[in-house]
Amino acid sequence: MNTLGIYIHVPFCVKKCPYCDFYSVPYEKGISEKYVDAVIRNLRKYSDKKRITDTVYFGGGTPSLLFPEQIKNILKEISNNFYLSENPEITLEANPNTFDFDKLVKLRSSGVNRISIGIQSMIDSELVFLGRIHTAERAEKAVYDAYKAGFENISCDIMIALPGQTKENIQYSIKKIAEMPVSHISAYILKTEHGTPFDCDRIKNSMPDDDTVAELYLETVRTLEKLGFEQYEVSNFAKKGFESRHNCRYWKCYDYIGIGAAAHSCNNGKRFSVGRNLDEFISEDVQKIEITDEKPCDFEEYAMLRLRLKEGLCLDSIPENKYEITKKIPGLVKAGYINYDGKFISLTPEGFLVSNSVIEYLIF
Repeated sequence: MNTLGIYIHVPFCVKKCPYCDFYSVPYEKGISEKYVDAVIRNLRKYSDKKRITDTVYFGGGTPSLLFPEQIKNILKEISNNFYLSENPEITLEANPNTFDFDKLVKLRSSGVNRISIGIQSMIDSELVFLGRIHTAERAEKAVYDAYKAGFENISCDIMIALPGQTKENIQYSIKKIAEMPVSHISAYILKTEHGTPFDCDRIKNSMPDDDTVAELYLETVRTLEKLGFEQYEVSNFAKKGFESRHNCRYWKCYDYIGIGAAAHSCNNGKRFSVGRNLDEFISEDVQKIEITDEKPCDFEEYAMLRLRLKEGLCLDSIPENKYEITKKIPGLVKAGYINYDGKFISLTPEGFLVSNSVIEYLIF
């Protein structure tokens, strides 16, 4: 597709969550102003009006820490330097404790039309364990405030496979969120990422075993689909028509440009990234990049990313590899790991649980 997505990384947090390995630093108003200036400067350098830009995504960190006026200025710069589509998807990630109704109204009027709220759980004890700064009550108010402020496309994140978490816990959180005006839910399995506070024996020894994780994941899929949230990617579920257009760019190997410290890009046949250094990003005239892949989206990567999606991999799109893959299909179908309709291969929920092994077997 001759379109473009833009990702803006906002590396500020009130408090770093102990499980998170994304790049972020403590929020300071003065630093955030310099950071936004650098983002705007880079948008001008990357100016491209030849392709339609149809998605913009503010990720983090906690983008909702920025002032609505700062978001508005960034979006204005995007509009000035890129050919923005008539109906772009413009997403902003948000922590429930970093906004109120008035701020949401201003964010909506600035052009943001999709908000992704990091709820993680509707059980306070689980939120405490995860180091979140909000309560379940605050999370619920945040969603309703967003809806009243004019957001019709609201996404929420939840975390599963926490120590001691039960199916009933997951069902409770999902049902509470599904009762709200939410159109998209991302459900992530908790992992102990290297170098984070959760990367310690105390936490690792309390994590559920693989069989329990599998049970909790499959219960999540069943519960969400019963409530009208159809799985379209290994960790993502949406009501019809509310799939994340921006995130689908990643899984379909479409071009996007990342602006900001630690941002990643895939554009014009190369994959590149920016260093995890706030001061360097602010001080440089143009963000310093490192080429991480000279020829991205080759067969292996294309197939791997497509198989993350529920729609799966069309064998007609890979004619040179079709025969070898077709020979491996019957065994995987029999094991319950994939579906095959004669044209598309797609992973089942059980297949998603062992997706790395299934994909490796299919394409290597």
